[in-house]
Amino acid sequence: MSPRFDAVGLVVSDMAASVAFYRRLGFPFPEGAEEQPHAEAATPGGPRLLLDTEETVRSFHPGWRPPSGHGSRTSLALRCDGPGEVDALYAELVDAGCHGELKPWDAFWGQRYAVVHDPDGNGVDLFAPLPAAG
Repeated sequence: MSPRFDAVGLVVSDMAASVAFYRRLGFPFPEGAEEQPHAEAATPGGPRLLLDTEETVRSFHPGWRPPSGHGSRTSLALRCDGPGEVDALYAELVDAGCHGELKPWDAFWGQRYAVVHDPDGNGVDLFAPLPAAG
């Protein structure tokens, strides 16, 4: 038996806000997902993104509580087509009211890199390889 990576699941406090945020990033949630307690978006050739409301999680795990304190232990990393897309997407999300945690910059590891937060404070890393120095 060999388990294989299939999905990332996030617990959300506001399904409509989370579905809208991740749709803006290209996740194809079906119509009406924002009104459901559980939603899934399949990505071409990749893992699924699963969203569950806090109430849904408590329905099968009554003792569950959202994390407290500063920061998050979870982030999603989204590869952009190029450095310009990192900048444009970051600006679009911040202009739409999302928290910009880390403005786009040229990281020493060779990527244009930025971080925004989803509506529940989970980090979403936006990155693209930088052109090779010539």
